[in-house]
Amino acid sequence: MSDITKVSAEARDRAGKGPARAARRAGLVPAVIYGAKKDPVMINLDPRPITKEYNSGHFGTRLWEIEVNGKKERTLPRDIQLHPVTDMVEHVDFLRVSAKTSVNVMIPVNFINEDDCPGLKQGGVLNVVRYDIELSCRADHIPENIEVDMAGIELGDSVHISSVTLPDGTEPVISDRDFTIATIAVPSSVKSAKADEEGDEEDVAGEEEAAAESTEE
Repeated sequence: MSDITKVSAEARDRAGKGPARAARRAGLVPAVIYGAKKDPVMINLDPRPITKEYNSGHFGTRLWEIEVNGKKERTLPRDIQLHPVTDMVEHVDFLRVSAKTSVNVMIPVNFINEDDCPGLKQGGVLNVVRYDIELSCRADHIPENIEVDMAGIELGDSVHISSVTLPDGTEPVISDRDFTIATIAVPSSVKSAKADEEGDEEDVAGEEEAAAESTEE
């Protein structure tokens, strides 16, 4: 289960561009807490924890406990808006969740045991098709990552979702096909060497056949 980030926020009286701009001028990040059939709550946050979590790469998979006027809200970030030039965080949407809330979350893929991968040892290249996989899980059991074991994977092999052990309580959102996560691509140098070997074998076979025909004559 992912850790919980705990922060305090100040309530914002009004929605709209004006109050949001005022918050940014004051060095804060405007945000909204919504969901669970409750009224949305407009808030302003210190940008430092948001920037830290966003840069960590786990922003969308980590629960946030936000305290507003003495009331704590357990939430999950659902959308983040960045400045088009500076990439500074400009707005965040937080979804209210509980232990029973089911959510779809993009989970990063972590490749392990690459040193035990025969395909890579033979000069193959790891071609990552999916760096993240969307999983359905409970909000309080969001995994940090999905481990893909590369041990025993040969040149030209593909790794599919069916061969991956997913964290308990999770399942892929895409369920109608056994999609590919990564492949071990055969580099052109290996292909060329193999083609040369096959060509040499054909030449030898041709010479032996010609010699046999000459003997018969």
